[in-house]
Amino acid sequence: MAICSSDSSILKGRSNKSVFLHGFQESIGVRDQLQDQIGPGCSSVAYGASEEIGPFRLNKTTSGLYINKFAWNTVANLLFLEAPAGVGFSYTNRSSDLLDTGDRRTAQDSLEFVIQWLERFPRYKNRELYITGESYAGHYVPQLAKEIMTYNIKAKQPINLKGIMVGNAVTDNYYDNLGTVTYWWSHAMISDQTYKQLISTCDFHHQKESDECESLYSYAMDQEFGNIDQYNIYAPPCNHSDGSSSGTHHTIRLPHLPHLAFRKMAGYDPCTEKYAEVYYNRPDVQKALHANTTGIPYKWTACSEILNRNWNDTDVSVLPLYRELIAHGWGCRLSGSSNSNKICTCTA
Repeated sequence: MAICSSDSSILKGRSNKSVFLHGFQESIGVRDQLQDQIGPGCSSVAYGASEEIGPFRLNKTTSGLYINKFAWNTVANLLFLEAPAGVGFSYTNRSSDLLDTGDRRTAQDSLEFVIQWLERFPRYKNRELYITGESYAGHYVPQLAKEIMTYNIKAKQPINLKGIMVGNAVTDNYYDNLGTVTYWWSHAMISDQTYKQLISTCDFHHQKESDECESLYSYAMDQEFGNIDQYNIYAPPCNHSDGSSSGTHHTIRLPHLPHLAFRKMAGYDPCTEKYAEVYYNRPDVQKALHANTTGIPYKWTACSEILNRNWNDTDVSVLPLYRELIAHGWGCRLSGSSNSNKICTCTA
């Protein structure tokens, strides 16, 4: 594994917002990777850094860390961005911002972050930048790429964006939602009858479904799923000490309903999210990370319920954004697996 150094800090932006970033440096780096995350309203520090591609994992007692041999900082400098303001340690001094946020504001604020970060660390200006993410970052990533492309048209020193990659990406309401229901049925998570009712009742296109459709979703997840995490059906869910389920599937809805869509990721240890919410609330950890320097009046959480419920704009489909990237000469490739995972990679 590459020797790495880490840096965490707050970058203050306009409109009284400050965003938190957690970075890991590659031993010999020629490229940088900005990681956005699931959501909307969830932390890349909780998931991307602590559960997936960061160089360290949290141990079960939350007393320390251990090395992740699959870390991506062996090939790139990693930046994990908690966005928008209100996620994790990122904050805003205007509480109204938490009640009026969405895709466009997140893209604009993320662009401002990239610009400020490159100004603060000019040695990275000429390096290749890749933007990556998963789940709802299927919106964040191409939207930020478009913002950067627009910015570069008039910029004296354009941002050297070389590519994007998204995994399990929320991409298009209809295809994502129809595919999710079909996945449940084809993997025996719901009955034939419930599947047929969902297909005949739900629209799958719109952000707000009918009450009848919502009731069917609730019935499927509460009564038919059983103790299964739909995001990792082949692994055990995180159970409480008394043997009961943590109930992760009960709070999940389809990806076109961001105000309801709380994703509870499962990994090799399905309880890692619990460890994160203990670890990142430790005062000594926050001090070491240069986080929560202003003393935000709430606990650090993996996902922000306030942002999730007040997500006021979301694209019905981001496929037009991919068409724009392709029209600008980008090459895009889609790959997948038998576990309904899909990865889209685009390079300039």
